[in-house]
Amino acid sequence: MVTFLAGGTGTPKLLDGATRLWAADDVTVVANTGDDVELGGHLVCPDVDTVLFAEGGVLDRDRWWGIADDTTETHAELARLADAAGLASGPRYLDDDAQTAGRRIARWRRFSGVAEFMEIGDRDRAVHLTRTGLLDEGHTLTDVIDVLADVFGLPFDLLPMSDDPVATLIHTTDGETIHFQEYWVARRGEPGVTDVEFRGADAAEPTDAVRTALAEPVVVGPSNPVTSIGPMLAVPEIEAMLAETPVVAVSPFVGDSVYSGPAADLMAGVGLAPSTTGVADAYPFADAFVLDDDDPTDLSRHVERTDITIDGPDDAERVARACRRALEAVS
Repeated sequence: MVTFLAGGTGTPKLLDGATRLWAADDVTVVANTGDDVELGGHLVCPDVDTVLFAEGGVLDRDRWWGIADDTTETHAELARLADAAGLASGPRYLDDDAQTAGRRIARWRRFSGVAEFMEIGDRDRAVHLTRTGLLDEGHTLTDVIDVLADVFGLPFDLLPMSDDPVATLIHTTDGETIHFQEYWVARRGEPGVTDVEFRGADAAEPTDAVRTALAEPVVVGPSNPVTSIGPMLAVPEIEAMLAETPVVAVSPFVGDSVYSGPAADLMAGVGLAPSTTGVADAYPFADAFVLDDDDPTDLSRHVERTDITIDGPDDAERVARACRRALEAVS
């Protein structure tokens, strides 16, 4: 049995290889929900859906977002209507009172659907509407994701990190506090980061299913340590559980060079070195690391080395084999 912590694109790419090495019944994936947003009244779960769509065979792998060959007619019409009405485009964050009104799972991350700032495909939107409808019927997020996983034919269990709201908020050098999706999607990683807040995490709990999953050996894929894995670690109990089970982490860096995304800026913003050394500091519970052959970092914990580039299933299998060797070494 093995559990993968998933966020962004790093771990979903790794899963392409992991499913070749472990039987599907032996794999569980716990996905980050800190960067979820409620957009125009429907809940969008980007990190959950990347796994859902990838393993369901429909992911747009050029963008690692949304469904391949999806149409965007509704999205385009929303932009046209806003333009015709003279309404400002871009993120339209709802006011403070609205942030804690309505469905609890969407707290602190509610955006208007006017000129929506995230491009949502038409088939993709149907998934969000179905998820939100089931939540409004009284089902938990765990229940809803289980239903969608069955629909998309996932071979393993996919779990949200919690059924409680946790919102990843970026404190910027401009003195603003903005949701991660606004920072990354709308503003393209600007302005600078002074801190990252996981609002609601103190009151959130892992589900019983997550507790069971984290009792097994864990692989932390090459995801962003701050905004992909950080929200999970901010939930009480989760880091403590990781300290009690064998954990292997794949660095998303080669020394001080990050493979992709905003990890370097975010790590610097929270006081971590933007490097493999910083990743090790962020994961004190990790018993072993998988590092690139060219990574010069010398760690005091067990290290397996390989080419950590993942451009397809064969690459993913190579990295997954290194993870399995590392788990065997520390179990």
